[in-house]
Amino acid sequence: MLKQSLNLKLSQKLSPQQIQLMKMIQLPTQAFEQRLKQEIEENPALESGKEQEETYEENYDDYADEGNESIAADDINIDEYLSDDDIPSYKLQANNYSADDEDREVPYEGGLSFHQSLINQLNTFTLNDEEYAIAEFLVGSINDNGYLRRDTIDIVDDLAFTQNIFVDENKVDDILYEVVQKLEPTGVGARDLKECLIIQLEAKNPTKSVELAIKILETAFDAFVKKHYDKLLAKFDIVEEDLKLAIKEVEKLNPKPGGAVVGNSKIAEQVVPDFTIRISDGELELLLNSRNAPELHISREYNNMLKGYQEAKIKTKSQKDAVQFIKQKLDSAKWFIDAIKQRQQTLMVTMSTIMDMQKEYLLTGDESKLKPMILKDVAEKIDMDISTVSRVANSKYCSTPYGTKLVKEFFSESMKNDQGEDISTREIKSILKTVIENEDKKKPLTDDKLSAHLKEKGYLIARRTVAKYREQLDIPVARLRKEI
Repeated sequence: MLKQSLNLKLSQKLSPQQIQLMKMIQLPTQAFEQRLKQEIEENPALESGKEQEETYEENYDDYADEGNESIAADDINIDEYLSDDDIPSYKLQANNYSADDEDREVPYEGGLSFHQSLINQLNTFTLNDEEYAIAEFLVGSINDNGYLRRDTIDIVDDLAFTQNIFVDENKVDDILYEVVQKLEPTGVGARDLKECLIIQLEAKNPTKSVELAIKILETAFDAFVKKHYDKLLAKFDIVEEDLKLAIKEVEKLNPKPGGAVVGNSKIAEQVVPDFTIRISDGELELLLNSRNAPELHISREYNNMLKGYQEAKIKTKSQKDAVQFIKQKLDSAKWFIDAIKQRQQTLMVTMSTIMDMQKEYLLTGDESKLKPMILKDVAEKIDMDISTVSRVANSKYCSTPYGTKLVKEFFSESMKNDQGEDISTREIKSILKTVIENEDKKKPLTDDKLSAHLKEKGYLIARRTVAKYREQLDIPVARLRKEI
């Protein structure tokens, strides 16, 4: 049996405008500039104040007609033309930003791509058409690190199906060893790390240390990787000094030969700080990058179009459609300007609170002065949601007297020392790093011993926590830190 009923309930939903605002807050400076440019291009009612002023300076005489001038949004009262809703002021004023208005373009690095460089080198070899086609196919199968990760039989099959070239595995291997693996950078075309290192060693002058290093990699690679130095000394009947020199030869090699070339044609990464913190007369000063605070206004042309609608005695359907379009664009422009203003306020309020909470650290640069601080602490102080603080922290950079840092680097969890005081996990990581740097590399400290060492210093850290912090610092386990 079907039954209808009426229920009344309250629910919270985000409007499209709120979603767009949250996305704008998350944008770093460069991405925000792109978003701003896109909005100006799509909305003819929105104009950049800076661009308009420059146009007036350069072509002032060409603007004799006042109808083409831009006006501040305060001068527009849509209620005079359309009375179905209220439109407040559009005027946007921004303070608290630094004078870094100069336009900067992201530079591009020059040079050939990795694979194109290898193809060009093939022209230096004397090859017939079939051999060149095989070599070119092999080069195309090399990954960005410089390795050939495909089996020879698979390459033979692909040559037959895609290139109509029928050869056996020996032929492909000959081209690989005699041509492809002779290309620069040395080590390219190797099947694995062991082969890559041996190729590079064989290209060196055959000294005693180089020859020993080749022999070790060829016959005792696993023992070498696991740093079982005692086994190597016994197997090759050598002294520690000989093994040490052989290891130094291997350490000079490049395990990713393609990495030195890949990326030459990519955009050079450039960090643009969203905030700047300065020390002035012993006090901290926070500045917002001026590129986050553009001057925007409404075009006078749209105001004149609305005036024309008001003065027209007979209003046609096309005029009504036009004024609806104008109103839609004005509403959109008004919201965008308000959203930018709210974005600026959110960024400044959030960063000001972070700066105040980490004042001691920012004045000294001493990481031990970094106070424990999580997103919730900042959110409670500024009465905003944790997700808003997270959006500011995760994607913004701040220029400080001690370098440019991600805002999220100012955050850290807290732990208690043996005196019951709250200390930052960043401080513990710094101490852990120092302990590992000063350890005896012949007998590096295990995680258990590191935990005991920290407890002696007053930091009650479990072994699992030490292992977690060590991994976050990209420090390998004790066995891999061992040196002869």
